Amino acid sequence: MKPMKSSSVCKHFWPLALLGKGLVAALAVASISLSASAQAQSIVVASTTSTEQSGLFGYLLPEFKKASGIDVKVVAVGTGQAIDMGRRGDADVLFVHDKVAEEKVVAEGFVVKRFEVMYNDFVLIGPKADPAKTKGNDIVEALKKVAATNSGFISRGDKSGTNAAELRFWKMADLTDKMGVGYKSCGCGMGPALNMASSTGAYVLADRGTWLNFKNRGDLTVLVEGDKRLFNQYGVMLVNPAKFPQVKVAEGQKFIDWLISSAGQNVIANYKIGGEQLFFPNAAK
Repeated sequence: MKPMKSSSVCKHFWPLALLGKGLVAALAVASISLSASAQAQSIVVASTTSTEQSGLFGYLLPEFKKASGIDVKVVAVGTGQAIDMGRRGDADVLFVHDKVAEEKVVAEGFVVKRFEVMYNDFVLIGPKADPAKTKGNDIVEALKKVAATNSGFISRGDKSGTNAAELRFWKMADLTDKMGVGYKSCGCGMGPALNMASSTGAYVLADRGTWLNFKNRGDLTVLVEGDKRLFNQYGVMLVNPAKFPQVKVAEGQKFIDWLISSAGQNVIANYKIGGEQLFFPNAAK
């Protein structure tokens, strides 16, 4: 057989070459389309560390994914930082627990509307020996005793919902900036603050959910609970797309609607550690 001339080779194979280029281009377009679709099916939720460190999101989000197909990327920071993310348009949804700050950001127009989702309570944690004699159900009197005895106290100092509540209680006790020499601000999340309290035998205000999921308790125990001022409400809000067009409105609203639906509320109610419920749904109320 005679060898095929180069011109013949070209005649036979140039359509395949073009087909190959077309196929590559088509695959590239498909890849971009799939990537855009995947991106559209995920949202960023800026939330407090208590929802993350309590284990709630690890239990809740897989159920939401099953129901919606939407992935949720959580940025767990203090509530103040989470709200600031909303003010910058760096999240699609805020899920936090400082009602005063939440209502303010609604009034400012950075979020669309606030929905109540669930509640639990704050507790004062401290060493079992309770050197300041704080045990009881009055958080303000307990803090007065901590300050009077210069006992160790770890404050989160991170503008979180827990930190905001703690500062309100010090103010109620008329002890703002007079917390005693044992007062330390860590600028950290709830878990690290509890670790510091455990290692130093200090007092700390915590949300009950994170406390129940906390493993490094050492000599710590719950000393003050049951004061109605320790009530801890959580709210969820969609970041305003009128200010930030990149907000994924449909997906973010689906997350909010699911949280406050009977399905989402049941999932929240069913999250327990050692048989104890961590959060109590109250969207219907």
